[in-house]
Amino acid sequence: MMTILSDYLPAALVMVAVAIMIDLIVGDPRSLPHPVVLMGRVISGYERLWNRGSAKQRRVSGVVLTLILVGGVWSVGWLLLVVLARLHPGLALLAELWLLSTTLAIKGLGEAARAVIKPLTQSDLPGARKALGMIVGRDTQHLDEAEITRGTVETVAENTVDGITAPLFFALIGGAPLALAYKAVNTLDSMVGYKNQRYADFGFASAKLDDAANWIPARLTVLCLWLAGLILSISGVLHLRWKGALRGTCRDAPRHPSPNAGWPEAMVARLLGVQLGGTNYYQGVVSQRATLGEPLEVLQVKHITATVHLMHGAWLLFMLLAVVVIAGMSFIFKGLL
Repeated sequence: MMTILSDYLPAALVMVAVAIMIDLIVGDPRSLPHPVVLMGRVISGYERLWNRGSAKQRRVSGVVLTLILVGGVWSVGWLLLVVLARLHPGLALLAELWLLSTTLAIKGLGEAARAVIKPLTQSDLPGARKALGMIVGRDTQHLDEAEITRGTVETVAENTVDGITAPLFFALIGGAPLALAYKAVNTLDSMVGYKNQRYADFGFASAKLDDAANWIPARLTVLCLWLAGLILSISGVLHLRWKGALRGTCRDAPRHPSPNAGWPEAMVARLLGVQLGGTNYYQGVVSQRATLGEPLEVLQVKHITATVHLMHGAWLLFMLLAVVVIAGMSFIFKGLL
């Protein structure tokens, strides 16, 4: 068992590193089917069929959907790799690299942020609102520059976990099958994990499982964001308020309705010296969120750019932390053999 672990851990690290390179170069090409799109279609189909009846029936149906989708995605991923390995090990390797890359959104998240930055720098508020509307669920048609910036910064901060570090975390533990299973959990939460009349019961299990899956990655990401802020500040790349940011984040984050999303958002707010949270509108309905950080600076386009820098710094440091941990574990395992 120890021999397997000492060999698996470094190999997993290399495979994940190659998958990151694929994502950075290729991103999500529209010409190829994306696993998350397929998951979304399955969720939509079952939701239409099963999200009915009493509150208890809806909750039971939601539990069953969560088990079927998450377990099914892991099983299909594992079985696919086993079958391909029987045909040729190279086929399994290529398939796993591609599947791993589809769980990451490093390039896509950066592109989404730049799609908002470009019209903002040209004072094209309608264009910026449209670009923001592609990546958030809130109403964007009446937002000013500061609110457009806030929405973009919050989205990049939160999705640094959902789209990058959490998939990396599970990929390092269990390869493509486990990373895909995490994406199934995350996709379920994004589609049915809402506390409204339609989904409060049906999406209960999905929301709770997503909270559990992101608990450790969210807090590791906060540490990596803070370290990225420290390095970027010391190197002179950005002027960030890293002193006291950890303490401020620990104070702010629990006020967020999500047990995980508030942590990266609060850290980014503290590092930038801005205030996130506040009033959002969803299909005309007001949603009041607790504020995170302090409004030491007025939100503007430069803060989106800084958040993208922090996002890249965070995943790089996350991988560096993984290298250190895996190297230490491999050394321990080999020493025990």
